[in-house]
Amino acid sequence: MKLTDAAIFASDAIGKLKPHCERIMIAGSIRRLKPDVKDVEIVAIPKQELVQADAQGSLLDEPEMIARPVRGFIDAVNSWPKIRGEATGKYTARDLGGINLDLFMATVDNWGYILAIRTGSAEYSHRVLASGWVRAGYSGREGMLTKNGEPVPVREEEDLFRLIGIPWIHPSDRT
Repeated sequence: MKLTDAAIFASDAIGKLKPHCERIMIAGSIRRLKPDVKDVEIVAIPKQELVQADAQGSLLDEPEMIARPVRGFIDAVNSWPKIRGEATGKYTARDLGGINLDLFMATVDNWGYILAIRTGSAEYSHRVLASGWVRAGYSGREGMLTKNGEPVPVREEEDLFRLIGIPWIHPSDRT
């Protein structure tokens, strides 16, 4: 699909999700301004609410409360046909009716890490970013950059570039 057409799908998806997010941004080939786009990639930090976990204990136990995306976010995601993943997970793929949406859920502490990886390209993420963090003594585990097994906050994309010792590069130049 042409970039201009894919950007319209992405903008519509952002518009539907944004009221239910702390932060949201287009990633992938649209962010890199590629003329041909195969899917829409979005990174989001959904607003959270506390809900009661499924009851497992006795009636005397205090109910366990867990954080999950707010109902509006879940409903917006579930309004598109599911390809895989859940709105409450770290990743879901949805059919936008002409192009697929790959939606990646992040947190404040891994926003920059997820955004950089998902902006890509896949080759750039592997050859430059992943190789860079390995050289600097980091590893990527469960959606976080880690060092010596401990999570390292990467709140902005620029933080990842700084940690691996390279200057931030505009997405359109990540080839």
